[in-house]
Amino acid sequence: MSQHSAPPARRGGIGWALAITSVAGFMAALDNLVVTTALPSIREDLGGGLHDLEWTVSAYTLTFAVLLMFGAALGDRFGRRRLFGVGLSIFTLASAAAALAPGIDSLIAARAVQGVGAAVMMPLTLTLLTAAVPAEKRGMAYGIWGAVNGLAVASGPLIGGTLTEHVSWQWIFWLNVPLGIALLPLARLRLAESHGTGAPLDIPGTLLASGGLFGLVYGLVRGPADGWTAPAVLLGLFAGAALLAGYVLHGARAKNPMLPMRLFRSRAFAGINAASMLMFLGMFGSIFLLSQYMQGVLGYSPTEAGLRMLPWTGMPMLVAPVAGILSDRIGGRPVVAAGLFLQAAGLAYLASVATADASYASQLPGLTLSGIGMALFFAPASALVMASVSAKEQGIASGANNALREVGGALGIAVMSSIFSAQGGYESAQSFVDGLRPAVAVGAGIVALAGVAALAVPARLRALPEATGAGEPAPAKVPAGATR
Repeated sequence: MSQHSAPPARRGGIGWALAITSVAGFMAALDNLVVTTALPSIREDLGGGLHDLEWTVSAYTLTFAVLLMFGAALGDRFGRRRLFGVGLSIFTLASAAAALAPGIDSLIAARAVQGVGAAVMMPLTLTLLTAAVPAEKRGMAYGIWGAVNGLAVASGPLIGGTLTEHVSWQWIFWLNVPLGIALLPLARLRLAESHGTGAPLDIPGTLLASGGLFGLVYGLVRGPADGWTAPAVLLGLFAGAALLAGYVLHGARAKNPMLPMRLFRSRAFAGINAASMLMFLGMFGSIFLLSQYMQGVLGYSPTEAGLRMLPWTGMPMLVAPVAGILSDRIGGRPVVAAGLFLQAAGLAYLASVATADASYASQLPGLTLSGIGMALFFAPASALVMASVSAKEQGIASGANNALREVGGALGIAVMSSIFSAQGGYESAQSFVDGLRPAVAVGAGIVALAGVAALAVPARLRALPEATGAGEPAPAKVPAGATR
């Protein structure tokens, strides 16, 4: 089946598509970070150790990551608008279940189901938006979409901290319920249905990728607590690596793989996806630890910690639309690379000034640098991903990029928590700092590697085919700096 979609005007046009997909993306992105400033309160209320707190975050990011490409494939085959509604419904119901969780295990389970819903919903937001917006306006549209996602990143720690301090941590999950209920009828009435290639679903690929990623993250999370030579830890690490190797072979040989390995022959696709994964690995692990540092060591309340993170997390709201326009004019590669190197510099600075009694003023330059860098990354990276493949493969490309970002986030929390546990702990303020500094320094190095990967994206422009209303390819304008 060739890609096709109803004319946008029939359903409500670009404005509705942008509003619905942006708010849905906001919800999914918000739940990545909204929990971070609530972790101390969740730990006090429901109990659990460091590994339980890791799973409170990672259960969401892991299921989100491993099912994103499968969710995109489901949308391509059975209808993107239809599956968008299914994913949104699952996400909304799971949010209510998380709010009602009586213990840490049930909270982790609800977070995992939330990730399933987000995995179906999130990749389709960018695909539905791309189908509704003409190619020459996509830089601006991606910029707005990126700014709203940036708002979620910005407001996540602040919303989580404010609700935790003034109401209860359960309300960080109740917040999703009215938004989900409002979006469901709007999506049905205002979004045009579209399909992808209609290829068969890749069940073996999904099982290999899901099992492999779960094994690796399980081993990394349990390693510090159980010991790196524990049988379960070794089994998770080695089995995970073997399953992922099997997934790569499957993707190279299967007729209709979930993620065709041939896409990575494109320098643009391979470079921007490597950069995305490494950036989220360094960023998420750092935020996970720094948000706890501000509360547990420096003594800020959840709200105060969220506010003090705003120079970092809030910058995408201001800079992302400008970054989208800038990438249209000078190309996405230099904007993305500059953003990643700035963020790496900011993290390195934060690692160098972290002490048991550091002032906020001493941290502010690092937070600001990291925020500007993150803001420069989001919109141009999305544009480069969508421009690096043909129109009929944009759904799976969006799913793959989001999946690799979430894989990076889950691995980042696991890797940096392992470094933190090896060098420090929760015993005292100084012990926390002893673990925090090397962990965030590693995060800075990983984000710098992401900048190097972004430079692998070719600088020269090459037009890609675009699906027209009749389903036939036509020349498309893509942001400068994007190529296959």
